Amino acid sequence: MYRSLVGSLFYLTATRPDLMFAASLLSRFMSKPSHLHLGAAKRVLRYVMGSMEHGIRFEKNYKLEAKGCCDSDWAGSVDDMKNTSSYVFSLGSGVISWCSKKQDTIA
Repeated sequence: MYRSLVGSLFYLTATRPDLMFAASLLSRFMSKPSHLHLGAAKRVLRYVMGSMEHGIRFEKNYKLEAKGCCDSDWAGSVDDMKNTSSYVFSLGSGVISWCSKKQDTIA
């Protein structure tokens, strides 16, 4: 059930890039999920239900403007104390590129 739920979250990331970090974090525990991981996955589902109006949408008469944002946490992973960096770029009304990646080294 856990694998199916996380797979469905990855399917949603095609139109909901805001779910990518949560889905990738939950996928780290696919081989041996606990009740805590299932609870976290259900919490993400509650977030999805509360934010159904969000998603990627390209509108015809929208002002074409490029925007970008990046962020990083400091030792956000309690498992290995590594940082996670992320960025998102949009063009007009839709996201064109995003990434969320755990850094290779410990800061």
